[in-house]
Amino acid sequence: MKLIIGIGNPDPEYKETRHNVGFLFLDYLAKKIDANDFAEDKKLNALISKSKIEKTPVVLLKPLGYVNKSGEVVAKASKFYKVKPKDVIVIQDDLDIEFGAFKNSFEKNSGGHKGIESIIKSLKTNKFHRLRIGTAVRALQKAREQSDSKRDEFVMEFVLAKFSSKDREVIKKMFPEIYNRLLQVLKQN
Repeated sequence: MKLIIGIGNPDPEYKETRHNVGFLFLDYLAKKIDANDFAEDKKLNALISKSKIEKTPVVLLKPLGYVNKSGEVVAKASKFYKVKPKDVIVIQDDLDIEFGAFKNSFEKNSGGHKGIESIIKSLKTNKFHRLRIGTAVRALQKAREQSDSKRDEFVMEFVLAKFSSKDREVIKKMFPEIYNRLLQVLKQN
């Protein structure tokens, strides 16, 4: 069994934001694999959907806590489903990757992503898979050259901003490619 976790914030105002691209991908994935509807699991504090990808049983999970506390839910779910860290796949936004691109990684540090830091801390390892969906734009590079407080303020506003309709079109084109990469990751294990 594989645990596929999309990182995002649960409140409606964050629905179409860059920080919630993990949730957006899980919605796409659930439709693609004809998974059951997401249902709330109060014990895990998450929305859960179960299905199979090819022959591999999967649990799709959207934590209902905020991004920075994702680790608590991931640790509980890993324990509940008896899944080893190597069988955890996290779908996340990534400010170090240009918008329109994505990467997968395994056994890497958080890159400053608070949600990933939380997961590493809770699982006590970084030996889990990540599909990192790029959200970086040119304005972000300029912000990185400013003072820490101005940079942090820009980054927070940026990740919590909604995607434009043009951005959503780019994402729609990316999701099938990310799905194909997910299939490769599933075959590695």
